[in-house]
Amino acid sequence: MNTPRRHLFSPEGHAAFDALCRRDPLLAFDFDGTLAPIVARPEDARISAALSRRLAQLAARRPLAIVTGRAVDDVRPRLGFEPGWIVGNHGAENTIEPASAETLQALDTLRQRLADAEPALAAAGVRIEDKQHSFALHYRLARDRDAALAEIDARLGTLDTGLRRFGGKCVVNVVGADAPDKADAVFSLVAAAGCDSALFVGDDLNDEVVFERAPLHWLTLRVGREPTSQARFFLDSQSEVAQLLEQLLAQLPERR
Repeated sequence: MNTPRRHLFSPEGHAAFDALCRRDPLLAFDFDGTLAPIVARPEDARISAALSRRLAQLAARRPLAIVTGRAVDDVRPRLGFEPGWIVGNHGAENTIEPASAETLQALDTLRQRLADAEPALAAAGVRIEDKQHSFALHYRLARDRDAALAEIDARLGTLDTGLRRFGGKCVVNVVGADAPDKADAVFSLVAAAGCDSALFVGDDLNDEVVFERAPLHWLTLRVGREPTSQARFFLDSQSEVAQLLEQLLAQLPERR
């Protein structure tokens, strides 16, 4: 079981950070709410130029990955630098474990159902995002979020056994039931990079699978104070990610 959560910039956090820097870690980051601030319209999200420069410096020195709910082609131009790996669609879009034919068929069936329901969902303030390997039904801009979520529940109904759903910050996500999740992705990336540990930073429900499954010698951080999170440490806000990157650049040695 993970230890009780503390702020990363506490004595316990500094000790865990020092221990990570003595190992050979993969650096892995979520995008929305972690590297980029949460915005009302997902298409407006970007990483700041200053943060992008720090990430580019880290990527030149260490194995670095972006593990996001967005599609790979969507997130890449928002980064401002080229990481070693990008895994999209909550882990489902990657080069290691491609989607099965059954999953693709189940997603196609849901795609048609959502197309038929689009007028009713739009009237409730729900925006459908088709990411090919998953769907996101956003209701952040709905006037009545409870009513919007009820409309989503009604329109999704009982999902095909080949699909699963999970929530997030004003969003309902649907992916293949057998699709890899973010934890699967990070474990695969650690092995592919030949690393012996990982730093993973996230901020939402779909990041909890990494926090829950991470070995104790990994360093897991949640952006924001969420008392039920399984991350080992937290940052108060997305703005503190810049300080984290500065410390990594100052303390983490270049990989041999």
